[in-house]
Amino acid sequence: MMHVRKRKEIFHIDGGWFSGDWHFSFDNYNDPENTGFGKLRVFNVDTLIPGAVWPMHPHQEMEVITYCTQGVFEHADDLGNDGLLYPGDVQHTTIGSGMMHSEINHSKTEPMTFIQVWIFPWKQGLTPRVQQKHVKKEERLNRFTPLVSNRAPGALPIEQDAEAFAAAPESGVQIQKNLERDQGAYLYLISGAVLLNGTALSPGDAAKVIDEAVAIEATEPSELFILMVPL
Repeated sequence: MMHVRKRKEIFHIDGGWFSGDWHFSFDNYNDPENTGFGKLRVFNVDTLIPGAVWPMHPHQEMEVITYCTQGVFEHADDLGNDGLLYPGDVQHTTIGSGMMHSEINHSKTEPMTFIQVWIFPWKQGLTPRVQQKHVKKEERLNRFTPLVSNRAPGALPIEQDAEAFAAAPESGVQIQKNLERDQGAYLYLISGAVLLNGTALSPGDAAKVIDEAVAIEATEPSELFILMVPL
């Protein structure tokens, strides 16, 4: 089963200093038809204007994946962690028992866009921690590259049986990812154009996939982000 979500169908917010496409209920946006997907609770694509700072705010009991798609993402938190993410870089945070964090556009001249995902952990009360990884584009070229996973060597570990991948297929290239039983995929097209199981996707489109393979054919050079989560 596959359900495509066109970008125009996804909730959009413009807050002046930020804008976002929020795929599931979040903050003041409430959509009973889209409250999550299995263990996936939040999937936001946010853009901050140059120099913008999302002020420190608290979270608890979530696994958070942040993937930079444009500009330079800067992280800060109340535990003393910091760091920069460039396009293609990934960060994983176990919020656990609780922490304050902030998202910052490191650039004073260019906008910054990032995907942020919240996934339910398999248990509560975990010790907060932050890890990040630099991923070169050639590592994502024509393959699904594991970013966050407990199964793939070199990927950032996560407190759930969930995985995040990035891919940068060239035009004409076909790549495929198979799903396990009771597992779903949530795919987001960052840029380019692809056929997902024969259906055309444009930038900003997303899709839920259950009980079938995730088969991609790029019709132009593209960038994708995909999550595999327990249902």
